Amino acid sequence: MVSLITWWLIAIPAGVAAQIIVRDVTVQMLVRPEGQQLQMLVRVPLAALRDLTLPTYDIGYLNFEEANPPLREAARLRIAPDLTIYEDGAPLGSPRIAALRVSLPSNRSFRTFDGALAHIRSPRLPNDMELYWEQGMLDVLFEYPVRSEHSTFSINTSLERPDLRVNTVMRFLPPEGSDRLFEYAGNPGRIWLNPDWFQAFRRFVALGFTHILNGLTHLVFLACVVIPFRRMRALAIIVTAFIVAHSVTLTASAFRVAPNVLWFQPLIETLVAVSILYVAFENMVGAKLERRSMSTFGFGLVHGFALSFALPEMLQFGGTHVFVSRFAFNIGVELGLLLVLAFLCPVLSVLLRWGGAQQMGIIVLSVFIAHSGWHWMTEHLSELVQFQFQQPRYDALFIASAIRWTMLLVIIAGILWLGRGALTPSTPRGIPSGSQD
Repeated sequence: MVSLITWWLIAIPAGVAAQIIVRDVTVQMLVRPEGQQLQMLVRVPLAALRDLTLPTYDIGYLNFEEANPPLREAARLRIAPDLTIYEDGAPLGSPRIAALRVSLPSNRSFRTFDGALAHIRSPRLPNDMELYWEQGMLDVLFEYPVRSEHSTFSINTSLERPDLRVNTVMRFLPPEGSDRLFEYAGNPGRIWLNPDWFQAFRRFVALGFTHILNGLTHLVFLACVVIPFRRMRALAIIVTAFIVAHSVTLTASAFRVAPNVLWFQPLIETLVAVSILYVAFENMVGAKLERRSMSTFGFGLVHGFALSFALPEMLQFGGTHVFVSRFAFNIGVELGLLLVLAFLCPVLSVLLRWGGAQQMGIIVLSVFIAHSGWHWMTEHLSELVQFQFQQPRYDALFIASAIRWTMLLVIIAGILWLGRGALTPSTPRGIPSGSQD
């Protein structure tokens, strides 16, 4: 009986895991509104439709003569429903399949819209072409009737499956202006292809909000910072220091102040872990408000750089509204932080309710946080030491970067000077400074 149970525990999970094979595929899309019609060219690897039954011969070579009907049905039932186009917020109806063909994986016609359009309308591959069906590419031309080529268009792509990871490369060709390229993995939600400023603002507020809520290290640092300080005035000072600091470096990254080198990101991630470890140890020995506000500001500068790493990839969804997108992302981050604080402070007050055990509770919580910070630090440090640091080239680019860094340091010094002035209590007139009680 024991051997039977052991076999079941080992063999069954292994069998289930063996059945789930996740594949990565790349889908290419070209979208162009023209007049009262929107054309969308889509290239999908046939490997993404592996549960589709296609006519083959020999060892699995595709029968081009008989493959057209099932491929057209797959385009209508499998691909088109997962590509929802919106015009001015309203979803368009089912598209017309204007053309369809199978292409070789070596075909490069999707580099331009006109080249892809001419290719998809060209004669199909000859019947004697030996192409294993999973190596083929399915090219489809969808046509949608629209009211105007100048409408606001958006798209929601949901091609990904539990056993299929989809990377999408989409190019939108507006009637005026330059092309817009989108590259993303999975389903990022609804994408505005030519957003106005308000759509970009709304999306990036949501992106900043979800990004900070998913940033575990930032939230752990914030929790560790406020554990000893939960009164309104102290909390306002510390949170303001963190918000101002990470806003400075997050904004500075928009102007490319951060070094464009491979080792910078692991360095910042290591310093983020160091910040958690330092604040946790400071909690154990006793934290003072002025020192905590200064350390929070200093480490907030590091966290701002860390938050900026995700922004360049997201900016593709902001269209031409780059400044609005960056500003809205920062607002979303702040809203997320305030939400976490609104939840965190009452929870900490309940956990540390009893005054006699309050200091012990702070130490215990800080020990657990320090343990996590130590593991994060060693993990990122082991990644950082693999990079080779080279001496910079002293050219015009280096001088420009040095000037930007100098300006950033001057701004930071000014903020620190103003902050220390706000934290230092003023001495009443006529009373010696040593007589204050």
